Amino acid sequence: MNSSTPSIQFFDGIYEELSNVSLRKNRRSGARIVLMTFESLKAIEQFNSYRNRFSQSMVLTDEEGIIAMTPSSIKFRFGGPEGDELAGVECKVEIDEDDHWERFMRFMNRYAEANGMAYGETKPSTEG
Repeated sequence: MNSSTPSIQFFDGIYEELSNVSLRKNRRSGARIVLMTFESLKAIEQFNSYRNRFSQSMVLTDEEGIIAMTPSSIKFRFGGPEGDELAGVECKVEIDEDDHWERFMRFMNRYAEANGMAYGETKPSTEG
């Protein structure tokens, strides 16, 4: 993968594909919350995680350099007929400093453009 192409890794050399990202704000603390969703993780497919070094954080790389983010939580979702197939992974990160938020957003804009993702506002539910 080209070093200027935006990428996401949990393990060195294993590039993950982001499925969705949700941006929120904690009303009490004001911290910005990023919820990144992955439909699957290449790091755990075929035991790749046993052959590569764990970075101890989520590593985002683009033309500006590297961002190392430590998730505040990671949730694995399972499905399938027996409930044992990985259906997705949600990775939550809190960002409380404005300059870190701005850097993250520059990365996300580049990642979205490189991977055909589009930004959209969530519409409030009209069902009652």
